[in-house]
Amino acid sequence: MVSEFFAVIDFKEIFTASMILFAVIDIVGSIPIIVDLRRKVGHIQSEKASVVAGILMIVFMFVGESMLNLIGIDVNSFAVAGAFIIFFIALEMILGIQLYKDDQPETAAIIPIAFPLIAGAGTLTSVLSLRSEYYAINIIAAILINIVFVYAVLKNSGRIEKAIGKQGIDVVRKIFGVILLAIAVKLFATNIKELF
Repeated sequence: MVSEFFAVIDFKEIFTASMILFAVIDIVGSIPIIVDLRRKVGHIQSEKASVVAGILMIVFMFVGESMLNLIGIDVNSFAVAGAFIIFFIALEMILGIQLYKDDQPETAAIIPIAFPLIAGAGTLTSVLSLRSEYYAINIIAAILINIVFVYAVLKNSGRIEKAIGKQGIDVVRKIFGVILLAIAVKLFATNIKELF
């Protein structure tokens, strides 16, 4: 049984899945958002946000498609909805406006960091796509690798802000806003065709 378990561990699959999730989660591109949140709420619960995001991804990998089917939503519709969310986040980053408003939260952990920033619609859709190609154990390993990196970025967001500076943060925010906008358009274009 143990030998069978290790037989399906494929480091190439783990590496590929890790890179895909790293690109979709884009925690480096989210640094300006994290810094903004930290300014607003004063404290980010890095451990809680990382653990919840990891659990969300792993659970969704196993039950996501069944959950969506149960409420009559297909993966493509879910991805299109995710594209809209990413689109509006990108607009906030590029134009420097605030579309998402919260009733002055005291801390930031589950919302909006764990969901939708880390384990958002794009990430969850990617996890479902990977599930059809790779063994579950390799995807779980890829998720855990990304969560460790996410935790490191969340924990050190203050130091990263000091290293880059306010102008640097603004430049990074606008650059990654454009990249995020392109991801939203691609996600929308790819999945909208499947709906018609």
